[in-house]
Amino acid sequence: MPAAGTTTKSDERRQHVVDAAVSCFARRGFYGTTTNEIAERAGISQPYLYRLFANKQAIFAAAVTHVGGLLTETLTAAKTANNTMSPPQALRAAYSTLITDGDVLRFLMHANCATDEPVIRDAVRTCYAQQVTIVRELLDGDDEAVRQWFAAGMLDNVITMLGLADVAEPWAATLIDA
Repeated sequence: MPAAGTTTKSDERRQHVVDAAVSCFARRGFYGTTTNEIAERAGISQPYLYRLFANKQAIFAAAVTHVGGLLTETLTAAKTANNTMSPPQALRAAYSTLITDGDVLRFLMHANCATDEPVIRDAVRTCYAQQVTIVRELLDGDDEAVRQWFAAGMLDNVITMLGLADVAEPWAATLIDA
């Protein structure tokens, strides 16, 4: 007999909670989101939530791991998906597509802001380490190109979050045309 909480159904519920958590944390961040909100969004009771995860930090860390997996899949697929673009262009295009999901982008931004929590800091560091490794591989080990790609991605985050495509001002155009 499997240990409590290790069944396939529990795994499915954990994933459902993680999906709900990404959405909740994307809106209110780690500190502003309650476990009750996550449980409600996931359609489970708060006590059951705590059977699946030890605490809110563990839920957030699992959400970081999940979103990191989405990043990994997106960036890896970019390498083979478009042969008409240079690798940096293909990576940036793939990342730009991923961050159009407002929940993913807002969650990533909140994850960077919650690194005062050691468990979350470790999860975010692991996520960055994985992404740097993938991008470095796709950019043939060129560390300067990796830094430039991450810098452009951070700018893309700002452009997307501020909705600068809809702002007809010279300062917005300066950032968009970078």
